[in-house]
Amino acid sequence: MPTTVTPRVPVFLAGTTAVGKSEVALLLAERLGGEIISVDSMQVYRGLDIGTAKPSAADRARVPHHLLDVVELTEPFDAAKFVALAREAVRQIQGRGRIPILCGGTGLYFKALLDGLGEAPPSDAALRADLEAAPLTELLRELAARDRATFERIDRRNPRRVIRALEVIRLTGKPFSDQRADWASDKPSSPSPPRFVALSRGAEDLRRRIDSRVDEMFARGLVAETRALLRHGLDRNKTAMQAIGYRQVVQHLNGDLSLAETIALVKTRTRQFAKRQVTWFRRQSPVMWLEVAAEEPMKEVAARVLALE
Repeated sequence: MPTTVTPRVPVFLAGTTAVGKSEVALLLAERLGGEIISVDSMQVYRGLDIGTAKPSAADRARVPHHLLDVVELTEPFDAAKFVALAREAVRQIQGRGRIPILCGGTGLYFKALLDGLGEAPPSDAALRADLEAAPLTELLRELAARDRATFERIDRRNPRRVIRALEVIRLTGKPFSDQRADWASDKPSSPSPPRFVALSRGAEDLRRRIDSRVDEMFARGLVAETRALLRHGLDRNKTAMQAIGYRQVVQHLNGDLSLAETIALVKTRTRQFAKRQVTWFRRQSPVMWLEVAAEEPMKEVAARVLALE
């Protein structure tokens, strides 16, 4: 397998859920002498294992992983905390003479690490409570009127993100889309720009993989895991409750959905999420796209990642 990556320069590997990026990251880490940093907004939570497709104990034994299980369900976590932890992990990995491989599907975290965070003010408890009490349709109307650019690109099914955007707009009087910070001097140093690769698959191939993954999650005990997590505060963490799979299983446990309806809904929501992930990453100009063929061995995919210039 050819190696064209400069030693210790981070590799960024992104893509949709179920595209196969985790297995490719493992192979790259073994080939390059690297360690994996998870770029996933849900895998940071302890206990969210099956529903987030968290790397298994065997995978973690193969290659060191970072930013998994770093907070309890009752603790808040955001992009700023991710950036701080990821930068420290990159520093430590490079200090050991190894290569950081940042792998995941949370586009906002990639962008925050590479481009910096917006100059957004801290949350205001009273304003946040007022926004959370309003219907989502009302919030979306306000966002469309006050910041059309953010309205067009935000996940409008995610109340948490809509509320945060409006909170910042109301606190600052400026569009959320205008608030950016230049963190160039605060980025992890490297001798050359990072390699940023995004994997993709054909629509039918990805659909089959998503459906298979969801079936496997339920077979492994997603319902039981969710029931246990509710006893530890899952429903009190608005961020964790946005995780696809857990949210729908909670509806099932509340008697709103049958198990069959729940499984079908999780598959649908996961496919919709994958489409939004593609849209996000296609807007990131430095990304190099790599189409993965159905049934293509992951070793071949890893070799093609390394061959990209």
